[in-house]
Amino acid sequence: MGSKSDWPVVKKAVDKLIELGIPYETHIYSAHRTPKQAEVFSMEAEKNGFGVLIAAAGMAAHLAGAIAANTTLPVIGVPLSGSALNGIDALLSTVQMPSGIPVATVAIDGAVNAAVLSAQILAVNNPELSEKLKKQREQMQATVLENDATLQTELL
Repeated sequence: MGSKSDWPVVKKAVDKLIELGIPYETHIYSAHRTPKQAEVFSMEAEKNGFGVLIAAAGMAAHLAGAIAANTTLPVIGVPLSGSALNGIDALLSTVQMPSGIPVATVAIDGAVNAAVLSAQILAVNNPELSEKLKKQREQMQATVLENDATLQTELL
C-alpha cells in the first residue's frame, strides 16, 4: 500500500487471503516517497516466491504502475478513495497504463475483489484453491437464493 492510511481498505484483502489460505506479505511503499524500495521489492518478487502482487494507492495512484514496470508478475491495482475526487483520480491513474505494462484494476476500494482475483490467478495451477473458490461461489449463490425466498415470502 502507498500509505499507512490505506490499511483499513487493504486489510479487507488480507482477510480474504487468510480465509482462502493464501500466504501474503504487506508493506508500505510509495511510488513517490520510496521509489527505490518499491522497485527492489517488485524486481525481486518473483524470485521471492510471489505469484501475484496487489498494489493499493489513492490520489495519483502510481504505485501499481511502478510495481508493474519492474516485474512480469500479474499486478492488481486497487484505487483508493479519500481524495477530493473520491477515488476517481486514483481509478484513472491505475487503469490508464501504457501498452505492454498492464495493471488489472478493480473498483475503487475494491480490495476484496483484488484478493479474489489474485486467488483466481493462482488457482490456475492450484486445484485445491480452485475448489475453495468454487465453494465460495456456491455459498454466495445459496445466500442470494435464500434472500430471494425470504423476500418472496414477505411479499405474500
